[in-house]
Amino acid sequence: MAGLAVAVVAVSTSAILVDVSDAPSLVKAVWRVVFMAALVAPFAVRERDQFESISGTDWLLVTVSGALLAGHFAAWFASIDYTSIAASTALVQTQPAFVAVGAWLLLDERVTARVVGGIVVAIAGSVLLSAGGLLGGATVGPDPSLGNALAVLGAAAAAGYVLAGRSVRQRLSLAPYVFVVYGVCAATLVAVALWRGTPLSGYAPHEWALFLGMAVGPGLFGHTLINWSLKYVESSVVSVSLLGEPVGSALLALVLLAEVPGPFTVAGGAIILVGIAATATSRAN
Repeated sequence: MAGLAVAVVAVSTSAILVDVSDAPSLVKAVWRVVFMAALVAPFAVRERDQFESISGTDWLLVTVSGALLAGHFAAWFASIDYTSIAASTALVQTQPAFVAVGAWLLLDERVTARVVGGIVVAIAGSVLLSAGGLLGGATVGPDPSLGNALAVLGAAAAAGYVLAGRSVRQRLSLAPYVFVVYGVCAATLVAVALWRGTPLSGYAPHEWALFLGMAVGPGLFGHTLINWSLKYVESSVVSVSLLGEPVGSALLALVLLAEVPGPFTVAGGAIILVGIAATATSRAN
């Protein structure tokens, strides 16, 4: 749980780094994951003997996990082009509901009434946190229905990524697992960028520093720690804990960018924390 808390703080830096960068969203995602794969590669090489013992089923699950992570990034980023940021953020944060159902159906994880209650409370807090933008009239986009559907698809993909990781991490150590996951994710995102004609080079030096920062902070200390925790913590607890990201981002924006959060952000953040606490403490029951 301590490692998971560090991971949530780390992924909370993502919004700050993304906001500072002027590169296209897809490019940020591509280089973030490419650098993440490069950073864990030396550790994966040290445990290369594990690759020989991975079963065909686990190879499939790891590959699917990487593809789902790429699908999450691609669908979520695309949704912002069609609907409001507030609506997209609120909908993509419904992923704990997908994880809870999937964990019950696929991983035989017991989902208690307290877990369900914590998930519902945390998601409600996420919606309230986004309500400032929704009520401010920023709900219009070129195709809100398509954008909202893409955000939900991004939530489902993120849930699948967590569920697949929870299954494989019981049998495979961290470095080989994340190296393959990040590699598959990077290859998928590069293919999408090439298909869309998005340039992957020609950016200023400070942009490359930001790409590397995204890989080290929210990537290495965020997603990699999340994958580490999946061996020890139930997937439903992990997914709900990730709803703490917008809360951490708001606090960092206050400290680093002097952005004062509005009443919806404060109230929604408090409710999210209550939901996370309820879900996390249910592990002892």
